[in-house]
Amino acid sequence: MSETSLSGKVALVTGASRGIGAATAKALAARGAHVILTARTAGALEEVEEAIHQAGGTATIAPMDLTEKDSIARLAAAVAERWPALDILVLNAAMLGSLAAVPAIDSKEFAQVLTLNVSAQAALLTSFDPLLRKAEGGARVIGLTSSVGRNPRAYWAAYGASKAAFETLLLAYGEEVRHITGIRVAIVDPGATRTKMRERAFPGEDPQSLKPPEAVAERILALAVNGFEVGHFERVD
Repeated sequence: MSETSLSGKVALVTGASRGIGAATAKALAARGAHVILTARTAGALEEVEEAIHQAGGTATIAPMDLTEKDSIARLAAAVAERWPALDILVLNAAMLGSLAAVPAIDSKEFAQVLTLNVSAQAALLTSFDPLLRKAEGGARVIGLTSSVGRNPRAYWAAYGASKAAFETLLLAYGEEVRHITGIRVAIVDPGATRTKMRERAFPGEDPQSLKPPEAVAERILALAVNGFEVGHFERVD
């Protein structure tokens, strides 16, 4: 894979302050893409940006809460002012919420999970669709999911339901644009990975027994570089 295989491309990675998002941003930048980093924590984003710059890449940070009203539309407008198109969109940001039996799900927290994991993702597709359509050679949209979205697990109903809805949303978008644009949509299930979310869900697990976020980032990078068919799904074991 060429070191400049994504030269001239612009990528946006959500949840880019740590874990899979940060690793993906670094991987894309290392191949020549200019990466726009979004997450809530400015300090952590600055660390990722600095690491990218030190490695010879380029990046721009955009600290923001994706659930805040009009925040995504403002980001899209700012990106459109600076770049003519968006070539790669990695939808990684998500909220786990509390693991609980269905009758014990907290309605307020469930609403927050759905807002970030579904509604904000719809807003990202809506706001960036015009820029994705302008990508020369076809844009790549890659969403991160979880196995519980397809295979229900006890106590994971809230998160699983949000991921099932997210997959349906993203795949429907892919079908809508497949014959009229060059946009291609894929879904990646990272599997068991050494992340903060995994640590919260499985506090007794040895993190060193899990693959690092960089392993997932390499698969996302390969998809961004090599392309894929609409609706592509893969699990990183």
